[in-house]
Amino acid sequence: MSYSASASPWRIVLLDYRITSHGAALLALLDAYARDAAGGARPLSDYAKTHLLNELAARPQVFCVLAFDGEQAVGLVNCMEGFSTFACRPLVNVHDLFVLASHRGLQVAEQMLTLVEQIARERGACKLTLEVLQGNSPARRLYERVGFAAYALDPAMGQAQFLQKWLTDEC
Repeated sequence: MSYSASASPWRIVLLDYRITSHGAALLALLDAYARDAAGGARPLSDYAKTHLLNELAARPQVFCVLAFDGEQAVGLVNCMEGFSTFACRPLVNVHDLFVLASHRGLQVAEQMLTLVEQIARERGACKLTLEVLQGNSPARRLYERVGFAAYALDPAMGQAQFLQKWLTDEC
């Protein structure tokens, strides 16, 4: 599956784990994201670098989208299918979205999200979800521009918050 917008210089593709260059691109981009302030400013662990591709490939509910500028990988989106009990339909969570600094502001992320939405619709998903850091204003503007909004069931109850609880020191 591939997406190509008219007059777009980017090639946006669904990652294929059988293509070595796709796996290498995912690892390089995810490591760059992890090293970025928005990703925690720490490189991927050796464990993640060694095991991630096999672990992702073993999970049919996971899919990844890559963006290329010629042969250079410049962006990635990692998505994980979940399930909405209220809608009784799948949902797709955008778990990671990263574009190299050299390609930010050039609509690479928007085009990757277009393919993500297409895949989610094909899977029968009722919605896309994601989390974003409050201080990441450029990402927040992007998400709002492409239709994402804060989640609330009842405005009187307020907006949902993303919480976490670590179960291991290895994360």
